[in-house]
Amino acid sequence: MCNAICLCHAPLMTNRRLISSGSPLEPVIGFSRAVRVGNIISVSGTAAIGVDGKTVGVGDAAAQTRRCLEIIERALHDAGAAFADVVRTRVMLRNIDDWSAVAAVHGQCFGTVRPACTVCQIASFIDPDWLVEIEADAIVN
Repeated sequence: MCNAICLCHAPLMTNRRLISSGSPLEPVIGFSRAVRVGNIISVSGTAAIGVDGKTVGVGDAAAQTRRCLEIIERALHDAGAAFADVVRTRVMLRNIDDWSAVAAVHGQCFGTVRPACTVCQIASFIDPDWLVEIEADAIVN
């Protein structure tokens, strides 16, 4: 039972759509890769996990960013959106010195879209091989 102040016992919105990436952590943590409510889509923090469940690009922040964005693109597609619909991204780095390599890959996807973006360093991720995790929010017509 949820003891925190939350809406977990509120009636579910009828237009709420959950998008799964098949991550084994989704049911454990209680999250979805993305959630669409009406015309708003929020994509959860996304790490560079391969189809084999292992971290892609160990030691390579640019490669991990590409994989994160592939997963995000798939979630957006499954929710009826595309990179062009993204209005905000959040980039979390284990090492802020990786920002330029990560930004270059981010710019390849979002250079013309130019969503609001935050880049920050965090203390750690669930997996010590993860160098970057990215969230995205989109609005569709």
